[in-house]
Amino acid sequence: MVSVHLKKLRKHVTLNAQEEQIVRSLVSEVRKFAPDQVAVRGGEPLNSSMMLLSGWMARVKDLPSGERQVTELHVAGDFTDIHSFTLKCLDHDVVTMSECSVGIVPHERIREMTETHPRLGRIYWFLTNLDAAIQREWALSLGQRSAISRMAHLFCEMYERLQVVGLASGQRYDIPLTQRELSECLGLTVVHANRTIQELRRRGLIELENRVLIIRDRKALDRVAQFDDSYLYLDKREF
Repeated sequence: MVSVHLKKLRKHVTLNAQEEQIVRSLVSEVRKFAPDQVAVRGGEPLNSSMMLLSGWMARVKDLPSGERQVTELHVAGDFTDIHSFTLKCLDHDVVTMSECSVGIVPHERIREMTETHPRLGRIYWFLTNLDAAIQREWALSLGQRSAISRMAHLFCEMYERLQVVGLASGQRYDIPLTQRELSECLGLTVVHANRTIQELRRRGLIELENRVLIIRDRKALDRVAQFDDSYLYLDKREF
């Protein structure tokens, strides 16, 4: 059930058979979530984390007035909240953007893994650092990139992340986000997000129909985004 997560790990590290078995044993149960559900509510005490097995989730923060900012998207293979192992609660919600299947990983199993297999502990430390690198890139987009550049950047990033786990190929992938959800990722109004999509289409860079994104000209899209995948740390490394 955790094969997609192992596929992500193998992109970054070489695991031996014992390590793979330990990773498989982390999950105590599998839960299903419908779209548009709060899977984890900020402030609630937590004694487990979620390994996303299928679907898309998002970390979100809401203002009292109702405005929402998506601070990171998660796809199959990601831990959505492994940082709750040390924080014990979150300062944000984790919500579903599609139907999702998640593996529940008790914190006690994470503790045992890190104490008995420190190399795996370092690997998961790397994954939390990778999440932080992605959030820094999103902060740069929100603060400094133009609307068309930040949308192009998001489309490039999600292709690379989905390709790691075999969910993107041929410069296309399923994207379950509504235009409102996309606007909440990018800090744009829905109207501005729609106009930006239309401009990317007009330039012949993308097609977006029935929640399938097709990148028509990847090199040109990279130029618009000023995309550099180094923050995704896609190379293999030693721990």
